[in-house]
Amino acid sequence: MVIDYGDVVTAGGVLAWADLGLRLVERFLGPSVMLDTARFMNIDPPGREQQFYSDFVPKIKHGDSAILKAQHWLSTQRERPIGVADIARYACLEPRTFLRRFVNATGMKPSEYQQKLRVTRAREMLEFSRASIDKIAASVGYDDVGGFRRVFRKIMGLTPSEYRQRFCRITRKA
Repeated sequence: MVIDYGDVVTAGGVLAWADLGLRLVERFLGPSVMLDTARFMNIDPPGREQQFYSDFVPKIKHGDSAILKAQHWLSTQRERPIGVADIARYACLEPRTFLRRFVNATGMKPSEYQQKLRVTRAREMLEFSRASIDKIAASVGYDDVGGFRRVFRKIMGLTPSEYRQRFCRITRKA
């Protein structure tokens, strides 16, 4: 949320002024004054992550029709892992050619791309359902709940439980 290049500091978002102000207070007056200021203002200290709020938006304007075809197909296959050979076959390309072109077009490996698609679906389920994390993991194609939790945390910066606590949009039963 705050980008600090040393002599130039910028911030983005609705409360960017608060993040930027706290960063400058910390720089000129120190971390303890910054924390006191944050408490006084009733706002979280800097260090919040933008990744909690951003959605996965795949690159699709790359001009490679075979890769675009594979991307569309992968978005319908989020619940199961698919190997490079299978995706390449669907795109009518040799696996090595497919892999090179996919990385060039999307900026990520097919496995990373699939993980982001699956985590996107898991985020929706965490926000809009009461399904257990085990069920959510299974429904997005993870047999190993621990593996799902690790991937989710790596991509989102929060565990699935922390994400649900922060962003769940349904009211809980009292």
